[in-house]
Amino acid sequence: MSGLDELDRGTTPAAPRPSEPSEEPAAAGTAPVSAPATPPKAPAAAPTLTRKVPGARRTGADPVKALMHRHRELCESAVDPLEIAAGLEAHGVTDRTAARFRHRDVFSLAEEMYARVPRGIDSAEAGTTVPETARIRADWLLRALLPGALAVAAVTGVQLTQGRTRLFAAVAGVLAVALGVRAALTRGPLSSARRAPHATHPAASRGWTWWLLGYAALGDALLRAAVDGGPDRLPDGTTGGPWPLAVVPALALTLSCVPAALTAHLLTEGARRRLSGSRGLTEFAAAVRPLLWSAFALYVGCLTALLAVGAAITGEHAGYAQALTLGSLLLLARFLHVHGFTHAPAVILAGAASAEVLAVASVFAGRLPGCGFLAVPVETLVDTWGPGCVPALVCGAGALTLLAHASRTLTRASAHAGPGGPA
Repeated sequence: MSGLDELDRGTTPAAPRPSEPSEEPAAAGTAPVSAPATPPKAPAAAPTLTRKVPGARRTGADPVKALMHRHRELCESAVDPLEIAAGLEAHGVTDRTAARFRHRDVFSLAEEMYARVPRGIDSAEAGTTVPETARIRADWLLRALLPGALAVAAVTGVQLTQGRTRLFAAVAGVLAVALGVRAALTRGPLSSARRAPHATHPAASRGWTWWLLGYAALGDALLRAAVDGGPDRLPDGTTGGPWPLAVVPALALTLSCVPAALTAHLLTEGARRRLSGSRGLTEFAAAVRPLLWSAFALYVGCLTALLAVGAAITGEHAGYAQALTLGSLLLLARFLHVHGFTHAPAVILAGAASAEVLAVASVFAGRLPGCGFLAVPVETLVDTWGPGCVPALVCGAGALTLLAHASRTLTRASAHAGPGGPA
């Protein structure tokens, strides 16, 4: 029994060798000796199992759950997986990042997050929600017609009046057109209330826009008069009389609010359809970029037709270069503003308007003693290509800059899924 006591106390000096297992039971003289020999091995194996369990937990951790916690508000407020995908992209998640979460692209990652996170609204109800632009199409079409109709009425009133009455008619017409433009930009595809409710520098952007439109109507005559001798003289050298107004560009630009609204609607709805059919951010960008260019080209074609019709009816100069570049600049700025990108349009509009102001100011500054060199660049341009080349060059450069910027920003999925849901 001494051998059994030593085994119970665990005082055996060394484990038996593999060649000696048959000798131990013989020494003990009883069969139960082999039973207690097994328990000492169990405590030795237990720590090994305990050490492996934490490692298994770390290997089987759910990385998507941590991502869902990080973007909990986005997932709970989303009405479909596309909004989650757009939000993830806006936060810097790319297809390569999604691969670390065991997904092939951002869209499949968003689908899993949408399925796993509880939301505040029913997905079935969200899927049947009618987009606002499609639900009130008649409303925003009538609003888009207002600026052009009011501009036609204002020009007609100015031409039918004389003296002080004409001045009052002109002021009333400008105010009416301003209210019409504001109504067209308040609702519909040209509205940015849902995408950019807190836009940066909105008042400054509107001010520069109105300057550009005013220069399109009066700027060429002012610059020509300044180069020819002074603003008190008309372009034909006479004094007095009404100041010449570029009627055709002004009317065409106001009437182009309708094609601008239609192209903005086509861009938004087309991007949403491509967003639902794309399986990757690169694929979506490649599909939306031609859509953006097509919408831009459609607007330019409509504006060209309006200029041609206006020139044929009134018999005046259409001013294609000035009107087309200005219309392109304003359309691209509105596209970006509608989808939440407000900084670049504000900077470009301010730069274009400032360049026009500087061009006119340089001509007057050149009359100061010893400052004639300041007017040389503008006078050379006017003498070579006419006064319309100044706004054409300025607005054309701004439009190309915004087109390049829009081709990079409006092809993102996040640009077509704002915080308030589908546009």
